Amino acid sequence: MNLKSAIALRDLSFEWADGSIALNSVTGSFSTGRTGLVGRNGAGKSTLLKLIAGELTPTSGRIDTSGDVSYLPQTLMLRSDATIAELLGIHTTLAAIRAVESGDVDQQHFDAIGDDWDIESRADEALDRIGFSGADLDRRVAEVSGGEAMLIAITGLRIRRTAITLLDEPTNNLDRATRAKLAEFVDEWPGTLVVVSHDLELLERMEHTTELHAGTLTTFGGPYSEWQAHQEQEQAAAQQSAKAAQQALKVEKRLRQEAESKLAQRARTAKKTQRDGGLPKILVNKRASSAQESAGAMRSTLDDKVLAAQSALDAADARVREDEHIHLVLPDPGVPRGRRIAEFADGDTSVTVQGPERVALVGANGSGKSTFIQKLLDGTEASPDRPSGRIVTEFVGHLPQRLDGLDEDASAIANVQEVAPATPAGAIRNQLARLLLRGDSVDRPVRTLSGGERFRVALAKLLLAEPPAQLLILDEPTNNLDIASVEQLAQALDAYRGALLVVSHDFAFLERIGVDTVLELDSAGRMHRRGELTDVRDS
Repeated sequence: MNLKSAIALRDLSFEWADGSIALNSVTGSFSTGRTGLVGRNGAGKSTLLKLIAGELTPTSGRIDTSGDVSYLPQTLMLRSDATIAELLGIHTTLAAIRAVESGDVDQQHFDAIGDDWDIESRADEALDRIGFSGADLDRRVAEVSGGEAMLIAITGLRIRRTAITLLDEPTNNLDRATRAKLAEFVDEWPGTLVVVSHDLELLERMEHTTELHAGTLTTFGGPYSEWQAHQEQEQAAAQQSAKAAQQALKVEKRLRQEAESKLAQRARTAKKTQRDGGLPKILVNKRASSAQESAGAMRSTLDDKVLAAQSALDAADARVREDEHIHLVLPDPGVPRGRRIAEFADGDTSVTVQGPERVALVGANGSGKSTFIQKLLDGTEASPDRPSGRIVTEFVGHLPQRLDGLDEDASAIANVQEVAPATPAGAIRNQLARLLLRGDSVDRPVRTLSGGERFRVALAKLLLAEPPAQLLILDEPTNNLDIASVEQLAQALDAYRGALLVVSHDFAFLERIGVDTVLELDSAGRMHRRGELTDVRDS
């Protein structure tokens, strides 16, 4: 292994149990320091991290690391039954310490503890930095917000102090204040850090940018913005080279045609001379043989030039990317202006959503946004000190933050058929293909899919639900999406003619979809109506 490489991959391949290929002969390395791993949804980024972390076993090839590896998975939010100690990754050590303290001197407890007798005090100190304490170790993840759970898990990785840390979409669900804390952690991270993220601000804190594209791993020395500028320059040059190569091929083909015409003309002239000139047969045959040799040599030379021009064009075309994007067309629910869709109230704050209005629900982690939405969907009465709400329409689509509405053991097609039983499987397959879920991926169990792929399955359930939703409730919809896909989603929602209630910490996304009303939950869970998103951002 290169001394400057923390992780080296050699001809790494991975196939799922059904034979579908996730990665094929990937060779490359990750440098020491901080690296942002980027690539389109479905490129295999999450699978690659799982392979490096040992969560999956390569089909072939090898992985070499410079030290032990810790890993934060993208699907962390699904483990709502875990304790905070489990999220920190110290529950086994804590259990061993408590067993020894209670008098159990089994050697396996001492092996589990190692040198970490002070793990509880270290955890208490680290938790205090993010607003928790050692007294919270036995609390369940379901009792904290998604953003808080993510930050707790990241704190646990710092406590364990492994040589290499892998983070998969760590800013999902984090509010601005929590992202700032994560940024501090990243800036002072003690070992090698590899981060998969669509968060541009986080990617700007990376020392290197590594891209996984079409099964190839390439590294650029700089943050995302510099890598992107480099990519744009390379693509502009590649497109220009392809254009020039295409023109050169046309020229060579034209010259080949012109030469063939001249040779045909010479052949006709030779035959006429033979017929009219009365030359001896032996001389005629000699001239014909010489002409054929000359013509053959010319054809061979010109054919070689055409082949060379075609090869140059193929090489130039190979450098030009044809990246696919998800293509979303949301159904028209036919919601007329003036139709009541939902009502929200809290003290002096009262909001009625009518027609295709868009409402943004914002607030810090732990303010109760997801809980409010769940009560809204369940029709549960709010407690007196909490905001209340009521959905008037019965046609509601919900995209939950944790994507826990999917049947993990069923395929993507089967999940969509639950809400669209009358839709033919072929139509569902076509819709999933527009979301870049094709081939074997639509037949595999959902639990084997990446976060981005799982999101697109959940999105397909919204798109094909019968009848179409008049109100879409989206809880952190940009999680697990690559940068290009976020823009595609924004465009689709911008054209959607139903009502929207969107929870998001991504203010740029909220501005892009043109929200009409901004509701903020404060730290006490009280609801306030804001004039603009900037009123929240600057408050």
